[in-house]
Amino acid sequence: MRITNNMIMGNTKTNINSNKVNVDKYNTQMTTQKKISKASENPVIAIRSLRLSTSMTHINQYLDNNIADATSWLDVTYTALNNMKDLLTDIRTQCVNGSTDTLTASDRQTILKNLEALQDQVYTEGNADYAGRTVFTGYRTTESLTFDEDEASTTYSIEQNFTFEDLETHRYYYGEAEVPSATDVAADVANETECTIDVGRVTNYRLRLAYDSIESIDNGTISIGGTDTTNISTYESEAEWMASADFPLAEDSDQVIFLKSTGELILPDNMAEAIVENKQNISLSYTKTGFDAGDLCPEYYFNCTKNPGAANEITYTLEEQEINYTIANNTQLTVNTQARNVFSYDIDRDVTEMIDAVNYAIEAASKVDNIKEMMEQEQYADEDSQAVLQSYLDVAQKEADLADDNLQKLYESYIGNFDEYLTKVNTAITNVGSMQARLSLTQNRVENQQTTVEELKSSNEDRDMSDIIIDYYAAYNAYTASLTAASKVGEQSLLKFL
Repeated sequence: MRITNNMIMGNTKTNINSNKVNVDKYNTQMTTQKKISKASENPVIAIRSLRLSTSMTHINQYLDNNIADATSWLDVTYTALNNMKDLLTDIRTQCVNGSTDTLTASDRQTILKNLEALQDQVYTEGNADYAGRTVFTGYRTTESLTFDEDEASTTYSIEQNFTFEDLETHRYYYGEAEVPSATDVAADVANETECTIDVGRVTNYRLRLAYDSIESIDNGTISIGGTDTTNISTYESEAEWMASADFPLAEDSDQVIFLKSTGELILPDNMAEAIVENKQNISLSYTKTGFDAGDLCPEYYFNCTKNPGAANEITYTLEEQEINYTIANNTQLTVNTQARNVFSYDIDRDVTEMIDAVNYAIEAASKVDNIKEMMEQEQYADEDSQAVLQSYLDVAQKEADLADDNLQKLYESYIGNFDEYLTKVNTAITNVGSMQARLSLTQNRVENQQTTVEELKSSNEDRDMSDIIIDYYAAYNAYTASLTAASKVGEQSLLKFL
């Protein structure tokens, strides 16, 4: 085959350009420290790089966002639950203090002030939020657990279900001692009469609704063991019931008493005992209009309808609303705790009854003290006035004794209630702690994955600088050598030999 000068020059230029391409390649590698700058240079490296980059993006999302958010959410929840635990412990301490039978007037006042202060804080922890999202309200993270302000015109129709275990005995007190005025004493002395006020108590079974100040029981019906009962007598208050012919409620009655102001269903003994014996459930729907700031919103605890029949009617169905975070590949963690599993609606009701009981005891003791002061006054020093005042004192003392006995028994029984509330909170704290432990283990695993993927990605894409420099100088030397060879080739031609 004949080789011409043009062929030699063409091959020379091709070789020079090839060497120049190598020099440029290693110069680019020296700048980027990457094996390739475009996929066509090595498709295998490019494909692996894309896969590893995708994995790294997911891992960074887990670590920088998902796990970090889940950690903060659980931290807020844990703090709120511990605060609630401290609050319930303080209230339980007041129960212990009130259950003693040696309370002084100062002791009663101290218990009252402490309970009133603690009551304002009972459900505040339920409004704890993380980054503006309430942590105890399920999917409705933009809403509060409680009403933020008084809503006098807001109406709810609430469905509430009870089991036979919710039945409890409760003491109801009738009659009210009085501190006589000077006119009363003078009239009793003139008429030779004494105080005839009757004070006492009865004990009945009851079911206490989640709210007080109830407007009505829907359809006037409650269901007991699946059977509707309509024999319900409704009264505005205890006083109205006690002044009626339905008081006291006979043991063998088939009638249910409903007290609107306190939200209580009072059942006769035979009916309550049959419910317990047959382990029956009780259900009813009732309407409540008007809520105070700090009251629990019913939708977090019951199936209910807000503003029924109105244009803005909203129906809420109770359901499990779990908020899950994806914290690793194919790994999810439920971070939220729902309010109804921790913050019982009975807590505030119990505290209110405890406050009412201590107020009753304080007022009863005050009546006794006032009558005793009157008996020491000179204007009542005569024997007839003393006899009249003694009759008032006997009634007031009986009321005070009943009030102190109620205070002791109520507080003693509520120690058990608050132990149950504390058990719920402690269980929730344990669950949150378990989730935090699981989250920490997952975070460690994902961090190790991040390190591994970073190493694989670096091994796939990066080149060591020393290797690049060696290859660069080899390519550069080849390039300069090709230039030198080309210059020699150009010096020789056929004309020089002719």
